Amino acid sequence: MDLAHGALVVALLAIISITTSFNKKKARRNLPLPPGPRPLPILGNLHRMNTVFPWITYKEWSDIYGDIIYSRILNQDVIILNSEKVARALLEKRSGNYSDRPRFATMELQVIRCMLFKPTHTICLKGYGDAWRRHRRIYHQAFRPEAAVIYRPMQLRKAHQLLLNLFHDPAKYEMHLETHSASIVMSAVYDYDTKPDDPLVSMIQGAMHRIIHAETPEKAAIIDSYPALTLIPAWFPGASFKRHALELKSVLKDMVEKPFEYAIDRISSGLSSPSMVSEGLARFQGDPSFELAIKESSATAFGAGSETTHSVVLVFVQAMVLNPEVQKRAQAEIDRVVTADRLPDFGDRDSMPYIEAILRETLRFYPIVPLGVPHAAVNDDVYDGYFIPKGTSILTNVWAMTHDATKYPAPFEFKPERFFTPSGDLNDDHVTPVWGWGRRICVGRYVADATLWSAIASTLAVFDFLKATDANGKDINFEPRWTSGIMSRPVSFPCRIVPRRRDMDVEKLTSLISATA
Repeated sequence: MDLAHGALVVALLAIISITTSFNKKKARRNLPLPPGPRPLPILGNLHRMNTVFPWITYKEWSDIYGDIIYSRILNQDVIILNSEKVARALLEKRSGNYSDRPRFATMELQVIRCMLFKPTHTICLKGYGDAWRRHRRIYHQAFRPEAAVIYRPMQLRKAHQLLLNLFHDPAKYEMHLETHSASIVMSAVYDYDTKPDDPLVSMIQGAMHRIIHAETPEKAAIIDSYPALTLIPAWFPGASFKRHALELKSVLKDMVEKPFEYAIDRISSGLSSPSMVSEGLARFQGDPSFELAIKESSATAFGAGSETTHSVVLVFVQAMVLNPEVQKRAQAEIDRVVTADRLPDFGDRDSMPYIEAILRETLRFYPIVPLGVPHAAVNDDVYDGYFIPKGTSILTNVWAMTHDATKYPAPFEFKPERFFTPSGDLNDDHVTPVWGWGRRICVGRYVADATLWSAIASTLAVFDFLKATDANGKDINFEPRWTSGIMSRPVSFPCRIVPRRRDMDVEKLTSLISATA
């Protein structure tokens, strides 16, 4: 018996207790819920969904029902926002009512589900309250625009290390991209300088992979909908979710404690550079609640920053392989701005608008968190004549927003030109939906933006991203494929990464790096 079968058994045994709270609230207020497909008993709308890529289903439903949709997944009531207009109206203009996260049915469920899917300390899932404000304040102090500039020299060094890694072993480009993003986050958060095959980074990455791959919409909905599943002992057939949670417990503890201990040792030695931990401890010294929050927040930062950044750069690499004309135009811009004896640096950013447009188009073309992180209504609300009950889960279909053909014509084509005005200047579209909304907007977006820009500009300056070739020298064509889950990124694809200059060697590349530092 697997998890799904176990859930159905529990659901059938508990069918008498299933309530219709949404309908009661609707009748009480005499206002309709947002439109949506008619749900079935127990399953809700699950039978009509593309459970691998649900954002596609929600986009299709929006063509029928509009930009705000009510859906039911098993026992969970969800409202999906499919347009920027509605998301902005609710999550920004009424942010005080929509800054919460969905609550779990029981405390035990919260512990089990967080053990299984996310570290219990993650700020992303914290409810709106004092604990969340402490975490948010720590992040803001470390990663606000003025503070984010401090990390730029480090980000450029890590981008240059990425160039060397790609030059030595281009076939392992996915590993190099992952190492690059992980090393930046580890440095910014813990002042930790990663080494090749770093054991601490490998341990944390392993934990994050297990957490992310465990988190699927189906598993989450089953466990959240039927809390009685948490009462099943770990040895029971179908209770693999609970066994997996127990296995992750010790891994998650190491993920929180070990890098923090390293940061404390660095601070004690007097050798530390600016980092989230050192800045936080200095600012909030003597406040036990903040000291614990610093430890918890720093552990969350690795998963929030490393996995997302590395996935976005993968989208960029795939786009360059499949759009050589875009790549050539970008390289021509770099060559006009940057002399042949150095590499791009942040001082060149304003002079390279096409690189900026590529970054924005990469974010738009495939948002790697397609449904964002769910919000929840703090109190009952009414929008456009529709009733939104307290506690309702709110999903933002970021994928639908970035593929809105009225705003982005030919949305499935990679076209950086869409970010220019008719006069040739960059427009004011920064693809903000990918960073979140209101008080829950990604606080690390300025650091992430600089990391992405330095990686894109540096790699395009040195390398061509080409289709791989077969034994006969012919290009290997492929159709892009994407992973499923809360976070989605390109599935491995064939790729050739070669230096643009035929005479490029390690000595010349090192010389370029030295001239840029």
